[in-house]
Amino acid sequence: MAKYTKDEIVQKAKELAKMIAETEEVEIFKQAEAKIHENEKVRTMIAKIKSLQKQAVNLQHYGKTEALKKVEAQIDDIYEQLSDIPIVEQFKQSQVEINDLLQLVASTISKTVTDEIITSTGGDVLRGETGAQVKHSHCGHCH
Repeated sequence: MAKYTKDEIVQKAKELAKMIAETEEVEIFKQAEAKIHENEKVRTMIAKIKSLQKQAVNLQHYGKTEALKKVEAQIDDIYEQLSDIPIVEQFKQSQVEINDLLQLVASTISKTVTDEIITSTGGDVLRGETGAQVKHSHCGHCH
């Protein structure tokens, strides 16, 4: 009955992951990420954000709400400055594009599995009904 094992499917998933890792979107991401790490200004800003985030956790823990608001405003300000740096924008855009590709792959797999189940049971793909649903819905006294 079963044509494939879970291990075989996982192996195919790994092959698909390697294909995705070799796309233009991932190449752009890797280049942008490398440029970010080479950029002293960006590295300094990220370090400052991490430091402020630690402060924020401590301030929150001790209930220092006014000081916490100031630190959070500083963090937001640095994030805004970071967003204005072209390489950071390119990096963020490449993350979005990779995520979109992964979502497309996931939804394609999900839809294809569903369609295969419907088709293999003699169902109606357009109505999204399996063979059992189609058979049951055409039964006159079953409503």
